[in-house]
Amino acid sequence: MRLDKYLKVSRLIKRRTVANEACDAGRVTINGKPAKASANVKAGDVIEIGFGSKSVKVEVLDVTETTKKEEAKELYKYL
Repeated sequence: MRLDKYLKVSRLIKRRTVANEACDAGRVTINGKPAKASANVKAGDVIEIGFGSKSVKVEVLDVTETTKKEEAKELYKYL
């Protein structure tokens, strides 16, 4: 699954366009390497997102095309 779509489906970032912009600005990394919005995400990857002075680091547990709001937190775990 594309990185920008995963960030939206998992509710880590609210909108796909915002996820795209974060990737283009270099604020998103997969396994320590800067990632483009089109990068492929799979279970076991570690994604880090920079939000201003804070950063969020999560491990991908599952990849699904759609999910309910309540189940979105089951797609990743915080590190």
